[in-house]
Amino acid sequence: MSARWNLGGPRWSWQSSHALLLLPVTLIVVITVAAIRSPADVHLGPTLVIAPALTPSFAGPRATAAVGVLAVAAQAVIADLHGGLTSANHIVQLVTLTVLSMLIVIYCAIRERRNAQLAQVRSVAEAAQHVLMWPLPEQIGPLRIASLYLAADDEAQIGGDLYATTRVQNMARVLIGDVRGKGLSSIGEAALLLGAFREAAHRHTGLPELAVTLEQSISRYTADFESPDEAGERFATALLVEIPDDDPVTRLTSCGHPPPLLLSPGHAVTVPTLHPAPPLGVQATEPGDYTLDVFSFEAGDTLLLYTDGVIEARDAGGRFYPLAERVAQWTEASPEALMHHIRRDLLGHCGGRLDDDAALIALHRTSTVQRRHHGRIRT
Repeated sequence: MSARWNLGGPRWSWQSSHALLLLPVTLIVVITVAAIRSPADVHLGPTLVIAPALTPSFAGPRATAAVGVLAVAAQAVIADLHGGLTSANHIVQLVTLTVLSMLIVIYCAIRERRNAQLAQVRSVAEAAQHVLMWPLPEQIGPLRIASLYLAADDEAQIGGDLYATTRVQNMARVLIGDVRGKGLSSIGEAALLLGAFREAAHRHTGLPELAVTLEQSISRYTADFESPDEAGERFATALLVEIPDDDPVTRLTSCGHPPPLLLSPGHAVTVPTLHPAPPLGVQATEPGDYTLDVFSFEAGDTLLLYTDGVIEARDAGGRFYPLAERVAQWTEASPEALMHHIRRDLLGHCGGRLDDDAALIALHRTSTVQRRHHGRIRT
């Protein structure tokens, strides 16, 4: 799910900020008129500082400086009509208002520069996300696809969770994984695993062989970059799924990853992974170390893949997010709507902030297959 920018947004923002400038200008006029008409012993001039203090909330340093100059000029007019500009009280008020207005303008300039830097960082993060983890297609064969990625690091859009899809002859292969660690520090391993999957998914006929290749890639990486004090600490969980176009029998291989959920109209069940292999980078090196599980994925069903950042999200009372229970109420939703529901519900559960990266993929089978297989089997 990606954001779509409204091309009319910048124009609307520019017009609205200029319209809002009428507010501090109106405040200055009202305070000035009230101060001129008030008795000499009532000093309303100091309240003029409200105008420049309010301006940075919707305008930049130039507009703030202009409002500050207008406020100081209004204070001078008030002073001239209430005892003259040379009185000690009015001189102190003018100097104080001038200094405060200057400090507000400096603050506004610093904030604007920081916002520009933050926007640049977000732009780089978004570009890196598209380079490392290509957006999933909305349709691949008979599958409608939607995805959701929530990074744990503030302002980051990528982290240690990953997913990818590719088409191999008359089937789709899907990878979802989670490297050790979270946020920006784990991007290197995530990029390595994604690259290895995209290359190897087309060269191997079976998922166990594909898993071996991914294992070897992780092992080579750790051998080159793992420090002695991190020995055995670099690994990744992964789930490999193979979905034929014209057959409901779907195959998966789990490398220490949470099992997917199969959503049929009215109910959601966990797909059994009877003998999951260890995570990649731990010890498995041969195809026989990986088990192939098989289940039926019928037309109208939705397969939900996710990382442990979803099911391990806690609320204020320390309770984990009950994913299977929550999605059971959205089994007939489209993949896009399902991602929307989960995002809103998950963030509401954990108070708007995740402690770990979280990723989900929803795969909805749309076509009807000719040869039907009932129940789940394992080979």
